Amino acid sequence: MVVGDDRQRGVRSADERQGIYEERGDVAYFTFNRPDQRNCLSMQLSDELVETLEHVRRSTSVRYLVLSGAGGTFCAGDDLKEMSEGRWGDANEAFQRVYYYQRMAYQLEELDKITIAAVDGFAVGGGLEVTMACDFVIATERARWGMPEVDTGITPGWGGTTRLSRAIGRRRAKEINMIGALHPARRAVELDLWNRVVPNDSLDSAVAELLDVLRSKNQQTLRQLKYIIDRGIEADLYTAQGFEALSAAYSFALNGWWRVDDHDQRAGLEGFATKSGAWRERRPKAIDFWVDDASKGDGAGASS
Repeated sequence: MVVGDDRQRGVRSADERQGIYEERGDVAYFTFNRPDQRNCLSMQLSDELVETLEHVRRSTSVRYLVLSGAGGTFCAGDDLKEMSEGRWGDANEAFQRVYYYQRMAYQLEELDKITIAAVDGFAVGGGLEVTMACDFVIATERARWGMPEVDTGITPGWGGTTRLSRAIGRRRAKEINMIGALHPARRAVELDLWNRVVPNDSLDSAVAELLDVLRSKNQQTLRQLKYIIDRGIEADLYTAQGFEALSAAYSFALNGWWRVDDHDQRAGLEGFATKSGAWRERRPKAIDFWVDDASKGDGAGASS
């Protein structure tokens, strides 16, 4: 087991941290660890998550990230006590903090690792928004979820209306947000928000079983699938199928059929480095082609 070092996640001691980070082989685990506050995302805990995500992004050994919560709760959203005390600042500062959280969600969503939310207890508000940025969500039978912000007079800031409406549709997203009810885990599976519901004592084993299956796959293919699905869902069909076609070509190259007869196999780059070969042949023909006489010879488009 490798515990994340202070250089990567700030200089706080283990006792001062509100999240627990550890690595076991190719899996990184981050646990929201504020059980007395139902693991609410304080400003500090959010910073720790951001630092952890950057560490995981840079890691060459970690392939999977599992997010969970301590004390029988996944995450009960943003720390409303901090908010009510004015620690979020004025309207502009609140805008910047919400934007920061949006980037945090993108950071999680865009990792080239497979991410799993292991949900026990409550996943509400920001906690639900975290799950929507993960690749897989496994929850216990007792888990509950929802977007109750409406009853505190605020609106979601980083996925509760946007990712949610894309996942379950506009009408259901209005229901979840405008009523603010807390729903059972199985309802999240029915709505395609989460993947599986397991017995309350089987969450860890269910995560381990999923990791075992994922490890048996071609890891590069998993990364490509994640990329083209996430990008494709936000694009029109024509553009999304372009991603599929490019990914297919990438797969063929990685499987050994990489050589294309009329590709110069680095000749252009090597020629640039030595100022010879293909570079010398191509640039004189192109540099002034269809350029007004007044601007000929000024070197535009040439790199030194």
